[in-house]
Amino acid sequence: MKLIFEKSVPGRGTTMLGKCDVEAVALPAELCRQEAPALPEISETDLSRHYTELCQKVHGVNCGFYPLGSCTMKYNPRIDEEIAALPGFTAVHPLAPKETVEGCYEALDTAKKYLCEVTGMDDMTFQPAAGAHGEFTGVLLIKQYHESRGESHRNKIIVPDSAHGTNPATAAMCGYEIVNIPSAPNGCVDLEALKAVLGNDTAGLMLTNPNTVGIFDENILEITRLVHEAGGQCYYDGANLNAVMGAVRPGDMGFDCIHMNLHKTFATPHGGGGPGAGAVGCKGHLAAFLPSSALMDNDGRLQVRSFAGNFLVVIKALTYVMTLGAEGIKEASANAVLNANYLMRKIQGTFEPAFDRICMHEFVLDLSEFKKRTGVSALDVAKSLIDHGMHPPTMYFPLIVHEALMLEPTETESRETLDWAAEIFRKLYALAETDPEYMHNAPHNAAIARPDEVRAARTPILRYTK
Repeated sequence: MKLIFEKSVPGRGTTMLGKCDVEAVALPAELCRQEAPALPEISETDLSRHYTELCQKVHGVNCGFYPLGSCTMKYNPRIDEEIAALPGFTAVHPLAPKETVEGCYEALDTAKKYLCEVTGMDDMTFQPAAGAHGEFTGVLLIKQYHESRGESHRNKIIVPDSAHGTNPATAAMCGYEIVNIPSAPNGCVDLEALKAVLGNDTAGLMLTNPNTVGIFDENILEITRLVHEAGGQCYYDGANLNAVMGAVRPGDMGFDCIHMNLHKTFATPHGGGGPGAGAVGCKGHLAAFLPSSALMDNDGRLQVRSFAGNFLVVIKALTYVMTLGAEGIKEASANAVLNANYLMRKIQGTFEPAFDRICMHEFVLDLSEFKKRTGVSALDVAKSLIDHGMHPPTMYFPLIVHEALMLEPTETESRETLDWAAEIFRKLYALAETDPEYMHNAPHNAAIARPDEVRAARTPILRYTK
């Protein structure tokens, strides 16, 4: 399809404004442009068609099954959007006097109370703009804590080899040396490998539980105990909190701080560049180092973002929590686990799980042997799913599983959808035996087949030029 700039015709527009009914005020010349901005000129009809065409080329959770592992692409209830759109929330100015925004204060305080209860933390900030930003904030809490105790020599963060890529990147940005430890054959932390790297230079451990292969580490209390005995802190990556919310709390597992992806767990928007919210909770001994909020307090502490963060995203999460209540939250996570195990067993017998055991919210298929036999790769299977109206799962992650496909069906999918998805996987398994070339060239019905992703990442075209 053409870019909107290519559809532009000089002189066309979308609105007709009435005569201005207030006094016109001219800006000083030094604040004015020397030439008009290069904006597209297009009719309202063409504009509507343009965005409709874009929408038709995108696959979202409202279009069909979206089992993107470790991303929790679940349905966001419309009530969340409706509450966040109330004028009492949308019409608030961030510099409004405190006495005029008491309702917003109460909403943030309530969200903090509920989310601290869900996570087992004592305090929380909503400033971080997204999950990775929350990680950065959480690791800085750990750094400031050690520095306040005169332990700046603690300069190493331990990260498992199955961790999300943001973990080592975040720790490195905070000035830490990364210590990578291998996973045990069962996909969990290798305790002996952990013990071997712990020492007086350990600042902390970054971990998610359930982990990236969808397994709850039964040694989690021993893991956090060992790190604490070495003088380190335990950081919980909240990416997989959707599997355990309401059932077990990271704070009770021994973690000292956590970031939550409100878009993964508490049904706020996901993707599209934001806005997001990476709320960070912590235990009491780290609370003094939480960033301040220009809206909530002014005690001189540093900020990681302006004001209180993306306020309306927090309101959506609060609405979700209050709608479900304690029992509903627990039921949601239980259904996420049930759906993942159901789909894994429905697929098994064709594509095989990397770890043949009960999973939590997601599972990983290992297509290594399948590829050796048929020549069809995990990428081929993922691309073939597009032709069947399914968004591909996460590919080639975690790196500890070769030819990996990671699926997370979430709790919002029905049994009928899971049965349909399993049938598609079985059909593709059979097709690989009879017509592998067809799968090598998939997708056949998409707007774009197989773009050069490496080239697109290294030499992106970000600006339109005639």
